[in-house]
Amino acid sequence: MTVIKNKPEVLAPAGNLEKLKMAIRYGADAVYIGGQAYGLRSRAGNFSYEEMAEGVAFAHARGAKVFVAANMVTHEGDAGGADAFFKTLQSIGIDAVIISDPAMITICAQAAPGLAIHLSTQASATNYKTLEFWKSLGLERVVLAREVGIEEIREMRRHTDIEIEAFVHGAMCIAYSGRCTLSNHMVNRDANRGGCAQSCRWKYDLFDMDEGEARSHIQDGEPFSMSAVDLAMLRHLPDMIDAGVNSLKIEGRMKSIHYVSTVANVYRNAVDAYCEDPEHFRFDPAWEEEIWKVAQRDLSTGFYYGVPGEKEQLFGKPRKIPKYTFAAQVLDYNPETHLATLEQRNHFGVGEEVEFYGPGFVHFKQTVRDLWNEDGEPIDRAPNPMMTVTMTVDAPVEPYFLMRKK
Repeated sequence: MTVIKNKPEVLAPAGNLEKLKMAIRYGADAVYIGGQAYGLRSRAGNFSYEEMAEGVAFAHARGAKVFVAANMVTHEGDAGGADAFFKTLQSIGIDAVIISDPAMITICAQAAPGLAIHLSTQASATNYKTLEFWKSLGLERVVLAREVGIEEIREMRRHTDIEIEAFVHGAMCIAYSGRCTLSNHMVNRDANRGGCAQSCRWKYDLFDMDEGEARSHIQDGEPFSMSAVDLAMLRHLPDMIDAGVNSLKIEGRMKSIHYVSTVANVYRNAVDAYCEDPEHFRFDPAWEEEIWKVAQRDLSTGFYYGVPGEKEQLFGKPRKIPKYTFAAQVLDYNPETHLATLEQRNHFGVGEEVEFYGPGFVHFKQTVRDLWNEDGEPIDRAPNPMMTVTMTVDAPVEPYFLMRKK
């Protein structure tokens, strides 16, 4: 039996400390986070230095890594204080920083020598000579442009040994490598300095204009956006791994714990299954079914197998996707009484069907038959956010298992 020795890393997003811990518990080998400056997600729950230190300690104790995105495009004055920022990240124990701007790369290399630098996807690396250029400057890894195809990755790997990271799941920016100014023009928020308003995902109508005035409405049917469907390479992980990708990146620092735990769990399970026995690997439809439970849009393979067409854009009526809600997190379980203590995250009640899931792709469904509040009093519903309740479960659970409902 052939075993793949160079198993790729599963890299998950972490918008805050809780998501960081959940991603690692659910199988991520590494997470990427944002600090309180120099990143592209100003609305994510970005990390203070104290939170970074706690996250690094948690990750390293479990053999995982933490990367910090500092990938903004700096205008004059934006890079002030970056030297101290990178020095602090190095002292905290951050494993690498993700940068796109050459000025920031220079500052980091001079201020924190030895701190690994990964090239951001915003830098549009699309060929092996570009990868070799960045390697010559001391970078350890390149996050490829999202416009790269599988065969191009194979060609890169034949000519360079620098680490290659590629996106495998999540939202796709409609602009080339994420470099867009639509948000700048429409709401005066600079997308490349952390303020993207996702104007491309708004709904638009078409009008015939006459000297600046809307003369007639010419759009039939559904409003349209200027946006792409989401990326999902789950069915094609063998191609990604065989092409020589070292890190499989999941998008979504703005996404929920439900999303992060589910997607990390699925990709962890699929990567392990392929790498343990590639010759007899069989795709498990349950993996894809699980992904749809946290999908927001339709899914495609992006640019990996050709240039996306109309089907990869958000035109017309959206596909009906089953909606699942993150309902509760398991705090404790008594194996003698089969009672689980839960922390409520969204309301649920007696008579509803729910699903529990945990690390290692553990799942089971059941109906809520009983509920008790913190005082041990029977209740019909758990309506209050973060309230603690107890219920009978049909199978063993553990702390940090999650419960969702359709």
